[in-house]
Amino acid sequence: MEQLKQTIRQFIEERGWEGQYNLQKDLAVSLTLEANELLECFQWKTSKEAVSAKRTEILEELADVFIYAIQMADAMDADVETIVNEKLAKNAVKYPAKHI
Repeated sequence: MEQLKQTIRQFIEERGWEGQYNLQKDLAVSLTLEANELLECFQWKTSKEAVSAKRTEILEELADVFIYAIQMADAMDADVETIVNEKLAKNAVKYPAKHI
């Protein structure tokens, strides 16, 4: 994950975007917009139809969502693995596994 964060930072720096587009609010807005573009790939289709017809576009939009999410975690000095594990632990308590 650290290498991916570095790659994203480098991409941003090479374009002179650092400090300009990495405010948490702006990243949250961009993350939401990209998530909506991902959702748009599925509009008026079943999951199977959408994935069959738009797999490449779906994966590109998903990548955009990940990029902004990683940028936001980085801007907040948060470790992605830690915050995901903490949320999963919280959800495990809230939604206990059903043992069959």
